[in-house]
Amino acid sequence: MRKQLLRRHARVCLLVAAAVLASPAAGVAESADTIAVNVDQAKLVRLPGKVATIVVGNPMIADVTLQPGGMIIVTGKGYGATNFIALDRGGEILVDRQIQVEGPSDRLVTVYRGIDRESYSCMPLCQRRVTLGDSDAYFNNTMSQAGSLSNTASGSAGAGAKTN
Repeated sequence: MRKQLLRRHARVCLLVAAAVLASPAAGVAESADTIAVNVDQAKLVRLPGKVATIVVGNPMIADVTLQPGGMIIVTGKGYGATNFIALDRGGEILVDRQIQVEGPSDRLVTVYRGIDRESYSCMPLCQRRVTLGDSDAYFNNTMSQAGSLSNTASGSAGAGAKTN
């Protein structure tokens, strides 16, 4: 009796899992109305001509920049979903599309130390990678090092350019 109940429960779980995986919300597949982009990455999308204004629902999730020729750049800034609306000069809606921002697609290793989190990109060697959700100390330390390196490189490039 117990075996039959367990088998039945297992079948129900498998059917529910199959239904969830088959649903349109599963995965990051891009539909005609959804633009899928990874956080900290950009994607080029062509829009119909005559776009004059872009409105983004939540600019903390994605940024949309209009380029000449009806091209936009969609940049993932935070996890989640938002939308953007493209208007012509007369205020007519040309496009209203969803943007889905997902996590990084590279080989990301996440290390938890209690509630503190650190992210590393491991392609092929593991290096620090600042990701939304990392602990404040790890995030700030890594960003500080990156800023110092950038400032030093800019200073060296500027000094080299002046001597020529």
